[in-house]
Amino acid sequence: MMKALTTGFASMIMVAALSAPASALTVEGVDVPDTYSAMDTELKLNGAGTRSKWFMDLYVGGLYVPETISDGQAVINADEPQAITLHIISGMITSDRMTSATLEGFEASTGGKMEGIQSDIDQFMKVFQEEIKEGDVFDLVYLPGKGVEVLKNGKLKDTVGDLAFKKALFGIWLSDEPAQKDLKKKMLGQR
Repeated sequence: MMKALTTGFASMIMVAALSAPASALTVEGVDVPDTYSAMDTELKLNGAGTRSKWFMDLYVGGLYVPETISDGQAVINADEPQAITLHIISGMITSDRMTSATLEGFEASTGGKMEGIQSDIDQFMKVFQEEIKEGDVFDLVYLPGKGVEVLKNGKLKDTVGDLAFKKALFGIWLSDEPAQKDLKKKMLGQR
């Protein structure tokens, strides 16, 4: 009888452990899941890190791709499902600051050549008009043939652009002029 109870208890513990959401990484107290589902594709966490500015941690960024990759330009150019998640970890991020930083990121990512995607950038920036607070999560999910789905706290806010826009957007974190070099390295799985 005791052996049956012990085996049953061990089985329950195992089922509970296996059904808990998988977390590959904890960054600045944020559990970063090891997978992300997009367009019937299970994307894998490639890497994650913290965006800091003026000695303050602002958000945790994660990159999800079909297959592990360490080449930022290859990620930018790939016409396949991919996602970047941004977990806001600072109350210092406001709508205005996020808008300003993102516009600077587009400028750096494109080398100032935003003419062909300016209307997409304008549309994308509207997502940041709502209040942004600590704990918010933005998902930027590229779906080929559809564009970039922008989710805030799991709710779809808009679908923007095409591959050209996605290249500029993902370039904010992964181009040769990223928002932060250390974050780029970590998103690309380089420690």
